[in-house]
Amino acid sequence: MLVLITGATAGIGKSCAEIFAAQGHHLILCGRRKERLDTIKTELEKKHKVNIHTLSFDIQKQTEVQEAIHSLPADLKNIDVLINNAGLAAGLSSIQDGKLEHWEQMIDTNIKGLLYITKHVANLMIPNKRGHIINLGSIAGKEVYANGNVYCATKHAVDALNKAMRIDLLTHQIKVTAIHPGMVETEFSIVRFDGDEERAKKVYQGMQPLRPEDIAETIYWAATRPAHVNINELTIMPSVQATATQVIRH
Repeated sequence: MLVLITGATAGIGKSCAEIFAAQGHHLILCGRRKERLDTIKTELEKKHKVNIHTLSFDIQKQTEVQEAIHSLPADLKNIDVLINNAGLAAGLSSIQDGKLEHWEQMIDTNIKGLLYITKHVANLMIPNKRGHIINLGSIAGKEVYANGNVYCATKHAVDALNKAMRIDLLTHQIKVTAIHPGMVETEFSIVRFDGDEERAKKVYQGMQPLRPEDIAETIYWAATRPAHVNINELTIMPSVQATATQVIRH
């Protein structure tokens, strides 16, 4: 398979790159941090003898997305799997105290960025009458919690778009799946708290969160089901988490 992964420089995206490469699949890795992309490319190509192409662009910017996808050589346009992993939370404030720049960053990345990349890659898949789009949602797309307002809204949008894509792409035989994780320990909270690592650590204190590889393994499983099987959506939580806010801590 040829797999395109957005947000591939860290966390779940990087773990997806590792597991797909380990199974011999070729990759197109996307992200803003070119140096990280180059490092991951070198490491995975050496270790797993696969071909990896990197695209460094800002998924929030439609023109950059279009230029990046159009820049792919012909043999890399037959994409089998698109993993829409790029996403973030910015801030944890009430609606009345929220920062506009945080709102715009989340909307531009989690919704508009996902739409931009999906439009271009779906149109590459359609002539082939095959393909699989896997969208990274969140438990925040299934429920709402205090001070999560806009982040929750963006992930509810991903949930709705996942269902809409499934309908729109059905006649083109393109599979669509959403994976909705609970708490996963990645750079997520560091980004949310503007680089405050101490505050980010407290999010996972006293509990065992999911690991990025837990989600990557699930994504790989969904992507490798037989042709007649589509996993519409999965919600995955740590054993100690029941809802967005109900967690057992020790």
